[in-house]
Amino acid sequence: MTRRGLAAGAAAGVLLLAGCGQSRPAEPTAHASASGVAVTATLLPGEGGRLRVTFAPEEPGFHLYSVDLPAQGIDGLGIPTVLAVRGGLAATGRPTADRATLLLRPAGLTTELPVYPDGPVTFTVPVRRTGSHQGEVVVSYGACSASRCLLPVSNEVLRLDLD
Repeated sequence: MTRRGLAAGAAAGVLLLAGCGQSRPAEPTAHASASGVAVTATLLPGEGGRLRVTFAPEEPGFHLYSVDLPAQGIDGLGIPTVLAVRGGLAATGRPTADRATLLLRPAGLTTELPVYPDGPVTFTVPVRRTGSHQGEVVVSYGACSASRCLLPVSNEVLRLDLD
């Protein structure tokens, strides 16, 4: 191989490592962290839009409440996990979780609350783009452990650049 060939190959390798020449852009992603839970929203590529939203408690032993919990909780207990989209996105179905709920009975009570197991839970929501250049994912949630609950979060907005 000539010097010119070696130089051209090295230059191409540098450009490839620098990210030039990638065939597809990164998926639109947004992050937020509030009240002990990190939230990541990613618009997935492919036919039929899908949004993936992960809620990850930042301390071990914490769980989130089910999306199926009534808005006022059960007997006034619990904060439902809520996912909504607006702006450049419209939901075309309900969110589905990667983990099944279980029933939790707080100590000393007879009420059972649907919660996800301790740790992160990821939801997938079918969506479609509506033409705007920015989509918004609006989340509300509450995280609790066996002994304490963190302050609930209402209407936290994560912005996705759709261009």
